Amino acid sequence: MNEVMNISPAVEESTATGETSRTKARRWPGMSVVGALFIVLALLPLGISGSYYMHVLILTFVYVAIASSWRVVSISGQFNIAIGAFMGIGAYAAAIPSVWLHWPPWVTIPLGAVAATILGAALAFPFARLRTIYYAMGTLFLGYVVINLITAGGKTTGMSTGLGGVQPLFGDRRYYYYLTLGLMIVSMFSMYRFEFSRIGVRMKAVSQSHQVAASVGIGERRNRILAVAFGSFFAGLMGAVYCHYQGVASPSSYGLGATLWIIMYVLVGGINSFWGPAVGVGILMVIPEFFFRDLKGDLPYVTAAILLIIAFTMPEGIVGLLKLARDRVFARLRRKEVDLDASGG
Repeated sequence: MNEVMNISPAVEESTATGETSRTKARRWPGMSVVGALFIVLALLPLGISGSYYMHVLILTFVYVAIASSWRVVSISGQFNIAIGAFMGIGAYAAAIPSVWLHWPPWVTIPLGAVAATILGAALAFPFARLRTIYYAMGTLFLGYVVINLITAGGKTTGMSTGLGGVQPLFGDRRYYYYLTLGLMIVSMFSMYRFEFSRIGVRMKAVSQSHQVAASVGIGERRNRILAVAFGSFFAGLMGAVYCHYQGVASPSSYGLGATLWIIMYVLVGGINSFWGPAVGVGILMVIPEFFFRDLKGDLPYVTAAILLIIAFTMPEGIVGLLKLARDRVFARLRRKEVDLDASGG
């Protein structure tokens, strides 16, 4: 009995070590692919001919960060239909002092991110107890209110035509490329650490069952407000950068249409995967602009077809399909290893 008692911890430790090594073995190829992708993106401007493709990639980096920020809010169980409005809050909080007070962009861009965070937390407070369709409808109306307040701002906000004359950051698009690429990497790293931290685990617990979470001392309202504030920071940050890049802040860029596109990016890529937003933006923005530019007029129909196919055949999105294929490959390899061990024994 004592021998068994002494052996069991060793067996458990070796089992845990084996599982950890297998997890690391699976993680390394993914990390290598991500690292290689970032290296390619860093060198890509050297081989791009034409400013239009540079423009598409800049927009891609901006919307990858914003779509990821929407997904951060969604892990707490909130289907936010006002992410475009928070992007607009950051843009106008940067544009107004830039145009009327002549503040430099390096001051107005952080100001836009902070303004979106504060207003996001304040506006999220009364909605924190709403769930499912009620929360979605509440944020939908909230987005309309924010856009209408912007358009009713008179000369200060430029009304419905937008506020022009925003100071540019750079004169060369390559600098914008590297700035947005760097901000995207930093934003995604921060959101990754946030989601897979204890805070992220608590938010997922609230999403799955707020009653069970409350029974173990996890505050529903506090965690949901924190998720909105954290996601709004990056939406406001990229909205402010986008505003300085375009040189104008227009309410049409931050309305319901922009929000629906952001949500589509996440759903197509995979809402349950951290990399889903990046994959969705790549499929719906990069691929059509780079390879099917002549069919741009038919893009809404193509997008609708893609959404229907994914809804009926791939509810987990493109990343979910890739994970399923990966798991089947690993399962087949493990079966081969077991068969070789059996035949060798």
